[in-house]
Amino acid sequence: MRRLVIAASVVFCGGVVALVVALVMVVASLAGTPDEPSEPAAVGVTCPDVEPVVVGTISVPAGPIAGYCQDRLVNAAWIMEAAKAQGIGTHTQAIGVMTAMGESSLRNIDHGDEVGPDSRGLFQQRDNGQWGTYEQRMDPYTAATSFFTKLVRMPGWKELTPTQAAHAVQVNADPDHYTKWFDDAETVVAALTASPAP
Repeated sequence: MRRLVIAASVVFCGGVVALVVALVMVVASLAGTPDEPSEPAAVGVTCPDVEPVVVGTISVPAGPIAGYCQDRLVNAAWIMEAAKAQGIGTHTQAIGVMTAMGESSLRNIDHGDEVGPDSRGLFQQRDNGQWGTYEQRMDPYTAATSFFTKLVRMPGWKELTPTQAAHAVQVNADPDHYTKWFDDAETVVAALTASPAP
């Protein structure tokens, strides 16, 4: 009888351990969602073979550029066009593109996250009255215009590092959050600048 009790205890404990391991794996898989960019885009990306698309003064190729395909490069082009309309040069255009890479991976996301459930768009702008209507936050050009308008009103913004400039506007929990995307953003801006619309 004692052996039977011991065997049953071992089976029960083994089952509990397996259940705990399974729960840990589920929680870990939910912790990082694909909508939370954590790393710059992979460089080994294969993009669909599509014709260039004109966005303002830019002819957007199929890609990849810095690991981004045309669907996301179009959003980068809208950011650049919004900056150019305010007389903003390529360095600061790259800050805008970097910010959108860090916020949304250059996707026009129609939902927020746990911290900002009301965040929307390329820049994950919140519904707090500072960023306009839902439609404005979901429009890449208008959202970028709002980002740059707020940036250039910051005292001493030209002296800030790229990630400091982005953080001054976005107020991310981590002020260095955007740093790892700046090189890719510069690559994208340089490539699109060298690809004018016909």
